[in-house]
Amino acid sequence: MPLIIHSANGDHRFTVEVAATFEEQETGLMFRRSVAADKGMIFPYDPPAVASFWMKNTLVPLDIIFIGVDHRIAYIANAKPMSLDPVSAGVPVTGVLELRGGRAAELGIKAGDLVSWTS
Repeated sequence: MPLIIHSANGDHRFTVEVAATFEEQETGLMFRRSVAADKGMIFPYDPPAVASFWMKNTLVPLDIIFIGVDHRIAYIANAKPMSLDPVSAGVPVTGVLELRGGRAAELGIKAGDLVSWTS
């Protein structure tokens, strides 16, 4: 599914997998050996919820991007492979986006940027 992040320096387009079921959300990007620069995974929340992620069995670093109820980025976490430390924005979110680690910084994506996708 296409996803666009509208930031101050332009639009950044990704093709993302949707983790729609409990099982898909539980597995996420675990066991993957790489994530392409223009790929990722979105975890939609309807209704919005306070989400918490960890990196158990995740082999690559990820940017975990928490998307607030206004569809703006609330928080970006730089998650380390295999870490059991929980990561959360601490606020209700409508989605969480996982991208290759460091990608948000490479593209200048920041908190407050608008995210659009169709689920």
